[in-house]
Amino acid sequence: MKWLIASDIHGSAYYCRKVLECFAREGAERLLLLGDVLYHGPRNDLPRDYAPKEVAAQLNAMADRVLGVRGNCDAEIDQAVLAFPIMADYALLCEGGRTVFATHGHLFDPDRLPPLHAGEILLQGHTHVPLCMERAGIMCLNPGSAAIPKEGSPHSCMTLEGGVFRWIDLDSGEEYRRFA
Repeated sequence: MKWLIASDIHGSAYYCRKVLECFAREGAERLLLLGDVLYHGPRNDLPRDYAPKEVAAQLNAMADRVLGVRGNCDAEIDQAVLAFPIMADYALLCEGGRTVFATHGHLFDPDRLPPLHAGEILLQGHTHVPLCMERAGIMCLNPGSAAIPKEGSPHSCMTLEGGVFRWIDLDSGEEYRRFA
């Protein structure tokens, strides 16, 4: 199964469309959202085309293919307008013989690892910066932010298929990093 993984859309209708265009272009079967879907958050400027209702409508149109985890900017009222789950703090995926612990990143991160074993993967968003590093034998991966990237990183997401993660620049559509 091919997953498209995105984080930190923060209510940007423009970058939500870019994520969904990438989903279609990549031929992904499922969309995993790593939190901060609708609200921009008090520390962020408004992202391009801030329209949380439009983002909800775009994602709800494909709700049967979306899985989400709760970000620090997601609230129960967000769940009330979304037709797919986003209130769990994490989700576990099994891919390529490895456990993938998917979370937003405000509760678990490379400095606060979840209960994983060497060779398993922590997949998180939250920092708005792409990441691929090893910590205590655990691979820590971050797709970056779809809408509000930081530290000069691109607007990005990633795919997961056959145990291979690929980072994709949402503006160019090009792969810019890979981990297997």
